[in-house]
Amino acid sequence: MPRPSEFAAVWLRDNCACAECRDPGSQQKLFQITDLPMNLALSSETPVDLDGAPGWEVVWSPDGHRSRYADTWLAPPGDAEWEDRTEETKLLWRAADLNGALPEGSWADYGQGGAVKARLLDAVAQLGFCLLRDVPVRDGQVLAVAESFGFVRETNYGRLFEVRVQERPNNLAFTGARITPHTDNPYRDPVPTLQLLHCLVNSASGGDSGLVDGFAAAALLREEDPSAFEVLSSTPVPFAFADRDTALRAHRPLIGLDPQGRIREIRFNNRSLGTLRLPGERTAAFYAAYRTFAELLLRPELCLDFRLGPGDCLVFDNTRLLHARTAFESSGGRHLQGCYADLDGLLSTRAVLRRNEEDRSEQDRSEQDRAVLDLLESLFDGQGAAEYLGEEVTQAQHMLQAGALAQAAGAPPALVAAALLHDVGHLRGEVTGHDLMAGTDNRHSHTGAQWLARWFAPEVTEPVRLHVDAKRYLCAVEPGYVNALSPASVHTLAVQGGPMSPAQADAFAAERFGADAVRLRRWDEEAKDPNAPTPAFGHFRPLLAGLLRARRRSAAPGLGPRVSCVR
Repeated sequence: MPRPSEFAAVWLRDNCACAECRDPGSQQKLFQITDLPMNLALSSETPVDLDGAPGWEVVWSPDGHRSRYADTWLAPPGDAEWEDRTEETKLLWRAADLNGALPEGSWADYGQGGAVKARLLDAVAQLGFCLLRDVPVRDGQVLAVAESFGFVRETNYGRLFEVRVQERPNNLAFTGARITPHTDNPYRDPVPTLQLLHCLVNSASGGDSGLVDGFAAAALLREEDPSAFEVLSSTPVPFAFADRDTALRAHRPLIGLDPQGRIREIRFNNRSLGTLRLPGERTAAFYAAYRTFAELLLRPELCLDFRLGPGDCLVFDNTRLLHARTAFESSGGRHLQGCYADLDGLLSTRAVLRRNEEDRSEQDRSEQDRAVLDLLESLFDGQGAAEYLGEEVTQAQHMLQAGALAQAAGAPPALVAAALLHDVGHLRGEVTGHDLMAGTDNRHSHTGAQWLARWFAPEVTEPVRLHVDAKRYLCAVEPGYVNALSPASVHTLAVQGGPMSPAQADAFAAERFGADAVRLRRWDEEAKDPNAPTPAFGHFRPLLAGLLRARRRSAAPGLGPRVSCVR
């Protein structure tokens, strides 16, 4: 784990969570950036226990302020922390990826909250849509759906709009005409980010629905025609809508990017594209790119086709998915009710659901962690209380001393844990440390590492696995090292294979955790003093608990950057 001094001082101080810096209720900052000293610096950093987890206390210069930071908070992120709205956190798809596997669920199950609701909101966030089945077929029900995760976005079409053939329509959506893939309301700024369509009647001939993943299509354009992608992502175009009571305009590119160049928004609607006024060459370049993208969006393999039936409610991301409709006979019955909402409300509800579930799961995991630590402690108190291979300390004293030496040396928590647990392989299995002394290699380094890997990351288990090899390596590369070994360690060296050959030493030196294993080995040899102060196992429980939590987080499922179903 990193130390506080490895970070920018002003950033670390700006994130102080003490009651002087943040309101305990709202967690909002109580200071301005201009309130911080200009010559801010760390005066000291001290390891501390923070409610059972390892962390640091920092004293600041020149004002003497004290801040505390958990190791887990200081842990560096993965490759990056992605904004929830860009392509980096999405599952991009083509039609074949979802045929037979639509993200759907019943309204009754969704209404129970919990896992079903979280899964469907996750689908909107990651795939761009979900389909609720068996939603009551009654007037205005779509508003209740929107309010189940956020707030209705009212527009000039009202809180609720009717999608059916109208006598004097102000939009082609209110006719029986074919509607090609498009996003809604591109002439607004900000655009409604979610759309809901609830089917009340669909007995007309035609009128089937379609969805296209606009992020996947734009990514495909970027791959096939980078120059067209550049034009469409850098050229603001006018979108407009007007009727007797409304005049709306917005200038935005068809493909919107964030400052890092990641796809964040699609605005595509041929019915609302206004008159572009650019110099001739730029206008020609835009129309060539526009045509290329439009043709790409019509590729059959990109469009997911389905038919909405009474009681179906489609919820989709209007900044990402383009929706379409086949033509239908105006004499037939087709009636949908729709409304708009916004992603921030849905993402907030999703986050709260996830947080509540994590809180419940964390209680269960804390119980599991306590059981693991109790098991380890029982080994130290039980088998570990026996003699240690002819040394003057018990097995438990040896391991506890090794852990204490690693901690005193400022080793990271994972390596402290490795030093503490390096000989658990002696305490488990049919072949024991006594067999090793009798001439049978019990391979305790490997069996111990394999057993610990159920709970700990490789930063803990790999130095354990390699610590015997580290002794053989040091005996090969450091003249006189073998003379510093205890008689029992010299005896076991012969059983374990003796000093390494030059080729074996080179291979060991290339091991990722070889250097950590060498450090552990030196503490191993030193940790045999019957007069040395030896902490109890309980001293290390907070450190081990923090490593168990970190292991769970790193193993938790989630989307990495640029996850894609597109083939």
